[in-house]
Amino acid sequence: MNEQAHAMQLMKDCIPIFTVLSDENRHLILKLLLENGAMRVNDITENLHLSRPAVSHHLKIMLSANAVSVEQIGKERFYSLAMKDEIEKMGELVELMKKYCPSNA
Repeated sequence: MNEQAHAMQLMKDCIPIFTVLSDENRHLILKLLLENGAMRVNDITENLHLSRPAVSHHLKIMLSANAVSVEQIGKERFYSLAMKDEIEKMGELVELMKKYCPSNA
């Protein structure tokens, strides 16, 4: 695959994480997880002005985008940040875009 085709594929691959990053409520969830480490849905809900179903909805989107991971411990599910691979993809995309997009300077 040539670099331009690879850049186009990376753009497609990054859409889910861009979707996560495009919502202010998900920013707040990311911030909570960054500050507190692994948290339960109830813990996240207590810290936000969102309903539990709304938090669960956001976490589902974040989980499908690989922005968070979940670990089942007994009956509890603990969510934590898991964006390392997605950050690497975005970094690679930025580098390719720098290469192929002309600057205005």
